[in-house]
Amino acid sequence: MQICSVCSEQTPKYRCPACKIRYCSLGCYKLHKDTCLPVTQPTPTDPEVRDTFTSETWTVDDLLHEEDIIDKVPLQRLQVLGQSKELRDLLCNPHLRQLLHSIDSADSKDDAMKAAMQEPLFVEFSDRCLKIVDNEDK
Repeated sequence: MQICSVCSEQTPKYRCPACKIRYCSLGCYKLHKDTCLPVTQPTPTDPEVRDTFTSETWTVDDLLHEEDIIDKVPLQRLQVLGQSKELRDLLCNPHLRQLLHSIDSADSKDDAMKAAMQEPLFVEFSDRCLKIVDNEDK
């Protein structure tokens, strides 16, 4: 079982998009972001290697690192999100819908997520999604 890399008390729910450390809450994220040291990944210089990974050939497993596999949510749990009245009510908010659209269409999804995590409405939406997905009783 992992613990939050910031407070060392709670089970982490989130991963910093820049440096990949795990944290448990918005408060821990705010503490962490001031000292975050982004991890840079080298880009392949060989054109053959680069061309084999076009967006059409990617799968979720290709995008996940080995340590991210524990964060992978089964499809059955994700389908529960579509049945949630709480989420449907939240998604009626035009500001939240605009935030989600801006993340989806952003060139730099990491930066877009960082910006969205500053919005209490987006944090509430994210927390509700995680609670629904983590709830094993339903």
